[in-house]
Amino acid sequence: MAAFKNDNPTVAGLHEASEPATPTPEIPTYSSQSVEALKDILYGSTAGILGKFVEYPFDTVKVRLQSQSHQPGSQALAGPLDAFAAAFRSPEGPMVSLYRGISAPLIGAAVETSSLFFSYRVAQELVIANTPSLRRQRDQGAGKVELPFSALLGCGAASGAFTSLLLTPIELIKCKMQVLPPPQMASQLGYTRPKAPGPLQLIKAVFRNHGLLGFWHGHMGTLIRETGGSAAWFGSYEAVKMLFLKADSSLSQISDVKIWQQMLAGAAAGMSYNFVFYPADTIKSRMQTVSVDTIGANQLSFVATGRQLWREQGLRGFYRGCGITVFRAAPSSAIIFSIYEALRRYLG
Repeated sequence: MAAFKNDNPTVAGLHEASEPATPTPEIPTYSSQSVEALKDILYGSTAGILGKFVEYPFDTVKVRLQSQSHQPGSQALAGPLDAFAAAFRSPEGPMVSLYRGISAPLIGAAVETSSLFFSYRVAQELVIANTPSLRRQRDQGAGKVELPFSALLGCGAASGAFTSLLLTPIELIKCKMQVLPPPQMASQLGYTRPKAPGPLQLIKAVFRNHGLLGFWHGHMGTLIRETGGSAAWFGSYEAVKMLFLKADSSLSQISDVKIWQQMLAGAAAGMSYNFVFYPADTIKSRMQTVSVDTIGANQLSFVATGRQLWREQGLRGFYRGCGITVFRAAPSSAIIFSIYEALRRYLG
């Protein structure tokens, strides 16, 4: 069981039978929920941005490994070390090469992390509100509710599904910025030689060629990754903290876990999130790194892209860059959870 704390005394008091004659006004309830939502956005955005700075160079290498073609005549990267070496050989320098396109991911990290924590809390509140036994537990325990682990997994999945809608357009632009455009696309964008286009140029090009729905190209991969991955992310985090609670006699409740235990739980969460549904992320990256002027029948679907990848590279192709992705996810996710929890604990 994991503790879900509802710090809103107004909500907790709505169902108390001791004061039936004086119902609590609804305005403070909505006000308190708005404050909680704002905290989720601010704290989640801060944690996500800091975590993104740590992981971004590894994410760039991952996308380049995922999106490369192994057709005859194409120059392929041998692996993560080769990709890093190529970045250091780049005329623009390793920092520019590895952090290319970070503006969109920073926005994406803020949106993704704040959305995950916000929707995860809302999903838990909905479960409590629609489960009589949990509702009674909340009312009798001053807002503290023990949700079953299965409910936490479901809340994590719902959180990921919601977040995928917001994240797909941002990831589309991010992935296109992380790889150099082909010469014909560079010419269309006004460059004399292949060069990384800016986010505004890519946004205009996507809208011009594909319309508004073009920004959700590859959404199926994001949906699968975020729904399953977020269930694994929150589930692993809660599960590891539960293990520490059982193993460490100095802990009286799950919120008492030590900082190093919290960071280990966050690291396990990040590794689970990235490994379990990695093939879906690979297909998404390939879909989102095709030339922006690929239109209509030439733009492959999620299933068609998967089949093409299988023909070209087999099973190994679906896991290209997986090792480095799981490696960078551990410190990044540990930072995200630790910062978010610290802000919640010390700032309310």
